[in-house]
Amino acid sequence: MKFTKMHGIGNDYVYVNCFEESVPEPERVSEFVSDRHFGIGSDGLVLIMPSDKADFRMRMFNADGSEGMMCGNATRCIGKYVYDNGLTNKTEITLETKSGVKSLKLFVKDGVVDTVEVNMGQAVIRPADIPMKAEGDSFISKPIEVNGKNYNITAVSMGNPHCVIFTSDIDSIDLEKIGPSFENHPLFPERVNTEFCEILQSGVIKMRVWERGSGETWACGTGACATATAAVLCGHKKYDEEITVSLRGGDLSITCKKDGGVMMRGSATKVFDGEIDLDFLNK
Repeated sequence: MKFTKMHGIGNDYVYVNCFEESVPEPERVSEFVSDRHFGIGSDGLVLIMPSDKADFRMRMFNADGSEGMMCGNATRCIGKYVYDNGLTNKTEITLETKSGVKSLKLFVKDGVVDTVEVNMGQAVIRPADIPMKAEGDSFISKPIEVNGKNYNITAVSMGNPHCVIFTSDIDSIDLEKIGPSFENHPLFPERVNTEFCEILQSGVIKMRVWERGSGETWACGTGACATATAAVLCGHKKYDEEITVSLRGGDLSITCKKDGGVMMRGSATKVFDGEIDLDFLNK
């Protein structure tokens, strides 16, 4: 199987061009290629496929083999892949995901895509639609108990569920210990991605993320969008202002539109091409 390793500010995936390749049992393949000791090493597997609804279609799988709804950083990398590899000559394309069709604007520099802006759609805050086991129209800065401690969380869906916590000194948080307890909290029947956020004096929002199915990753595009949305909902930021979210792998620019929709812009980077034997599937 031929593949391309790419990352969006450190959120790395193995990308396969399914216009040319077929991937049997992608759940098992994702577990195998994601392993950083025995495989390629990644946060998961992304398939770039034909679509009858958009220019292209993506399927993404987490490192544990579970299929995700979408990934913001992966959408940017797909935009770069399809343009740089001649699958399109357009700089505005549409991408089908399991959470709907997304619109991408590609910014080209020296003949290749440098950054990509994605219209991530409207944030969902109604608990039943996140989904979350809670009543009401929203769950904004409300307490939940995790490992015997109360945390004020804001719940947002960007096509996948997020739990955002504003706190201080996020570098001291033992995410390996507490992350799984948030991910599997009974309030979230489909598990949840969790963002710990600190608003710096500069106004930048520093963020660490625990992704369901993958653990702590260097970046999460939907998480950055959920964080910016939560910051607006909690009164820390305003609609229609560009919000810089700083993740371990780099920065993303997020704008929450007053009239609906969340815009995300950031880099997309190719690491290398390769080929891997899938004979393990027959064992």
